Amino acid sequence: MAADNTSSVIEFILTGLTVKAQLKIPLFFLFLSFYVVTVVGNLGLITLIGLNSHLHIPMYFFLFNLSFIDFSYSTTLTPKMLTGFVSEKNIISYAGCMTQFFFFCFFVFSESYILSAMAYDRYVAICKPLVYTVTMSPQVCLLLLLGVYGMGVFGAVSHMGNIMFMTFCGDNLVNHYMCDIIPLLELSCNSSYINLLVVFIVVTIGIGVPIVTIFISYGFILSNILHISSTEGRSKAFSTCSSHIIVVSLFFGSGAFMYLKPPSILPLDQGKVSSVFYTAVVPMLNPLIYSLRNKDVKVALKKTLSIKIFF
Repeated sequence: MAADNTSSVIEFILTGLTVKAQLKIPLFFLFLSFYVVTVVGNLGLITLIGLNSHLHIPMYFFLFNLSFIDFSYSTTLTPKMLTGFVSEKNIISYAGCMTQFFFFCFFVFSESYILSAMAYDRYVAICKPLVYTVTMSPQVCLLLLLGVYGMGVFGAVSHMGNIMFMTFCGDNLVNHYMCDIIPLLELSCNSSYINLLVVFIVVTIGIGVPIVTIFISYGFILSNILHISSTEGRSKAFSTCSSHIIVVSLFFGSGAFMYLKPPSILPLDQGKVSSVFYTAVVPMLNPLIYSLRNKDVKVALKKTLSIKIFF
């Protein structure tokens, strides 16, 4: 019985994060707490931005979408990971595996490009403040957002197209807690150097292009900040960018560590730890970083809570 024309495998078994039985229950509660914080933090930030009109500006428009993306791709992966900790065999159907992989690629690519859009927004705000409202008009923000999700579709379709040419003949044990391209390449009985090259090219577009955009934006920002004479002005400019720099470093650092190194340098078991960082830890930290380090968000939170307590 075939799942489609190119595969005789109808389901996969995910090995999960660990095979050690004594670690599974503690890890279940650890990642469950991560997921709860991720959901509450990101949905809370979405609600906060939606309810407070003074946050209806480009910076928070992109932050709103970052929170939506973080919530979505965490929800795409974490529930299945949690299932693996409490079940003997973590089975996922071929269709389920391909669906999870498609949405994972879509949201990760979208996150890469939303972070670069946020860097461009900071560049305009700091380097061209007089034309900020014109340059970052609602129409421009919408076009940038369409570009973000358009690149998400590109990443997902490119990786899916690559997988559709692979055949899975016998072994269906995926050495991961999710359906990802590298472990699936290892399972395929007809994967070649070309498949790996396609992965490298697509990941380079997904990580490389946003990183270059972010570096150029922050190069201009740094140059502008160094020309600010007052200490207070420099401090304000740095604090505006600090949250974004932390988020960018965490996300791209762990992603590049996983995908832009040959398997011989980074074994898959170590790669799983890196994957955990950007699929579970980063989506949890993002709303905390932006909330704790952002004065506007703190004010909006106090205002919203005071209205709720009043009623």
